[in-house]
Amino acid sequence: METILKISNLHKKFRKVHAVNNVSLEIKKGNVYGILGPNGSGKSTTLGIVLNVVNKTSGDFEWFDGSLSTHDALKKVGAIIERPNFYPYMTAEENLKLVCKIKNIPFDKVNEKLELVGLFDRKESKFKTFSLGMKQRLAIASALLNDPEILILDEPTNGLDPQGIRQIRDLIKIIANQGTTILLASHLLDEVEKVCSHVIVLRYGVTLYQGTVDGMLANEGFFELQADNFDDMIQAVSQHPSVDKIEIQDGKALVYLKATLEAGELNQYLFNKNIVLTHLLKRRTSLEEQFLKLTN
Repeated sequence: METILKISNLHKKFRKVHAVNNVSLEIKKGNVYGILGPNGSGKSTTLGIVLNVVNKTSGDFEWFDGSLSTHDALKKVGAIIERPNFYPYMTAEENLKLVCKIKNIPFDKVNEKLELVGLFDRKESKFKTFSLGMKQRLAIASALLNDPEILILDEPTNGLDPQGIRQIRDLIKIIANQGTTILLASHLLDEVEKVCSHVIVLRYGVTLYQGTVDGMLANEGFFELQADNFDDMIQAVSQHPSVDKIEIQDGKALVYLKATLEAGELNQYLFNKNIVLTHLLKRRTSLEEQFLKLTN
């Protein structure tokens, strides 16, 4: 699979702040990558470096297996790393045609991209009349005018209402299904879990996890248990070889596993010890729980 972007041992220091600390990652064609981390984790700085708007301190990166210079490679990249910035008294169509002139792109791309982002019927409306979500979708249309091989988005749903968030997420999925590689930075776990195939978790500029979203979620999970003879249940469960640890929360026992254990097996095991469960639920550890575990 073709490598779109490779980052190797990247560092960025702002005086005493080590904003990007030895970050390495590889972006393969056709996937949706999320850089996940709290504010100040180095997400935007990393994107700024590869887009040539922030100077690196050390390390290296290369686009398209090093076959192109950064200047030429960026012609095949679409990016939104700041708030949408268009002329307020110009229409959506006029603003995109201006971008086409600047980038030497045929005008026939304008209607195609407006249709894609769901703004074709508002193409003659002035930018100042758009909601924040519409402005963000117009910015995405602008970034897609050159049919980029990769689309880079920095906090694409920041500040949007639930409807606007849903529209942007759906749009990202549509763009990805058309074959465009996507790299987005976000501090929203739900966003990454719903749209990304791969995730890089950063904290204080350091990589804590890199791999597939499914891989991050792959775990034995845990059980929620309740029984009338609660203490006896806890004692019996703690002796099972597949159990790692037990926590008590809201009157329920949260039983974490270190090996595979099915609900029926556990139920039978406890029944054989004369314990009848009144509540049994198996859950998979969520991305939020995994993220908090990593960042803590």
